[in-house]
Amino acid sequence: MNELIRINQSDLVAVALRPINSGEEVPVSGAGFSIKANEDIPMGHKIALRDIKAGEPIIKYGFPIGAATSDIPQGFHVHTSNTHTLLSGAHDYEYHPTNPKVESVKPETFYGYLRSNGKVGVRNELWIIPTVGCVNDIAVTLEHKAKNLVEHVRAFTHPYGCSQMAEDQDNTRRILADLATHPNAGGVLMLGLGCENSGIDTIKPFMGDYDPERVKFLISQDVNDEVEAGMKIIQELAAKINSDKRVPCETSKLIIGLKCGGSDGLSGITANPTIGYFSDMLIAQGGSTILTEVPEMFGAETILMNRGKDEATYEKTVHLINDFKDYYASLGMPCYENPSPGNKAGGITTLEDKALGCTQKSGSAPVSDVLKYSEKVITPGLNLLSAPGNDLVASTALASAGAQIVLFSTGRGTPFGCPVPTVKISSNSPLAAKKSNWIDFNAGTLVDGGTLPEKARELFNFVLKVANGEKTRNEINNFQGMAIFKTGATL
Repeated sequence: MNELIRINQSDLVAVALRPINSGEEVPVSGAGFSIKANEDIPMGHKIALRDIKAGEPIIKYGFPIGAATSDIPQGFHVHTSNTHTLLSGAHDYEYHPTNPKVESVKPETFYGYLRSNGKVGVRNELWIIPTVGCVNDIAVTLEHKAKNLVEHVRAFTHPYGCSQMAEDQDNTRRILADLATHPNAGGVLMLGLGCENSGIDTIKPFMGDYDPERVKFLISQDVNDEVEAGMKIIQELAAKINSDKRVPCETSKLIIGLKCGGSDGLSGITANPTIGYFSDMLIAQGGSTILTEVPEMFGAETILMNRGKDEATYEKTVHLINDFKDYYASLGMPCYENPSPGNKAGGITTLEDKALGCTQKSGSAPVSDVLKYSEKVITPGLNLLSAPGNDLVASTALASAGAQIVLFSTGRGTPFGCPVPTVKISSNSPLAAKKSNWIDFNAGTLVDGGTLPEKARELFNFVLKVANGEKTRNEINNFQGMAIFKTGATL
């Protein structure tokens, strides 16, 4: 088993792949030498490979992750007590294209539900979508009554749809419209109240060319008994859903969301690179992936900018980053209130440290497009999506953008699920063993041996199983929710 790893030959730190005790002499994988630990180094945390002077940049992943706030002798723990971020506010950037390439290969096949618009679902569920929080309880009542009519029914409750203004309200309308037209939903009942700002007639224009046989509407104030009326509509939808069959589909039809949460020091070494390699494999087959969590790109953003397929895509990425920084500034909030306590406990020290690990999920493909919040994928390849780092908000945004499945790496563990199958990928084996009721796939075995291409192929095969209908842990646990990004005032 590897014990310490230097990720890049220029790194000044190595990461502990197991807890290292003070006084241990440990070989450094990828470096060809050993080092003595002069204090305890927890798993996922960093050790200085040489003396680092106060003010000197600390290099990890081949990039600065901050600077030393004091002298750090060789063999000592490098973490929040002796390191600070180098990040600040909005920047002026320059385009230095790296011109990455992904060689095309023949798509593989899975069995999905082909929709009338050419999109493909990996599930055939009945979704009940309230237009406003006032009818949440009605939606839940309908969900319970419809459970025996279809394989899976879900009411996606939320507190919004009224008392919002301007762009904030339009965001709610777009997210609800996107979910109502998602290919994983074989049938949708959009449930309104009748007096809300984001009523059914207001949301319909955001839905585009929807299938009226699969998307139905009910305004509760217009009927005597909204539950009776809702169940009549649901029975019609259920008949349609239950007649659907899976058919062979190419992997070029897959759109996969990429997300991480509760990251640790191994996330950027095991789980996220595995996801990144997977992303390159899917893109090579003509499929698409979506990377989000813009605040967790801060510190690694130039890597993504310079991978833009052209200068226009580069400029969109610059706006993606700086617009999010401006959003924080407009609220008087710091841009870099990150990493979280759980991240720090797992070995992540600064936002640069977190971002350089987080963006490993993007692989090496060119950035093909940059999407605003609630926009859908239209360009195959790697897409960047504007959304915050919050797990459920970002994952809902990925589903809204068209992702049929979300890959979610974690070093600390989390049980949640978003509207689509949410594959939890553990960065370390202890987590996978402890929380097997949450974790779907263990990338932590990479530290014990094997290669990244082998692990990515294993993940690719698992994703195909999920696309074919195998349930993820969040689905088995019936953990499936949604959250909308609220940015404005409440009336």
